[in-house]
Amino acid sequence: MTRALERRGRLRLSAALAARDSDALEETMRALIGAEDQTAVEETLLQSYLFLGYPAALNALALWRELSGRPAPRGTETEDDGRFWTERGAEVLKRVYGKQDEGVRATARALHPDLERWMVAEGYGKVLGRGGLDLVERELCVVALLAVLDAPRQLYSHLRGARNVGASESEIEDALTEARPFASDQAWARAQDVWRRVRSRTAAAS
Repeated sequence: MTRALERRGRLRLSAALAARDSDALEETMRALIGAEDQTAVEETLLQSYLFLGYPAALNALALWRELSGRPAPRGTETEDDGRFWTERGAEVLKRVYGKQDEGVRATARALHPDLERWMVAEGYGKVLGRGGLDLVERELCVVALLAVLDAPRQLYSHLRGARNVGASESEIEDALTEARPFASDQAWARAQDVWRRVRSRTAAAS
């Protein structure tokens, strides 16, 4: 399996997770059993809990263990006092949102100050800042997941985030293409509209 095919497989895996279709999820997992980069597959599954919750991630990882026969790896990070994740989260959030990072934090803080802290430390520090999967692909997987989940506001943010961290327009198109079979017609139409708005804003700024 080539590197490009493995990436497409992980994008499909993210989309299938969001679809909550057990048959589709099993099919996408089986296609990745022979992948050379198994760590990247595990990271794709792990980060899904941030958007889909613990039950979905736990069930997906249980299915992966069953199908792949792979034991759980050793943990790569240990619990700390929170300062490391907060600092790393602030750095990653800055990469993803650029000059809008303070606005994003202010919006979350206005909803609830704890939500902002969790977003920085948990979302961007503990999860999206992990190794094992580069930030560009993490954002592309999030794009595929959110397109299926039909979360246009968050999709808009992560489409821009994918661009900010270095994803090309064709790479984003690939992520959306892999998501299409798992998305409802309404979700797909909204995702396409959001992507058009992101491209228009990017073109206007250049």
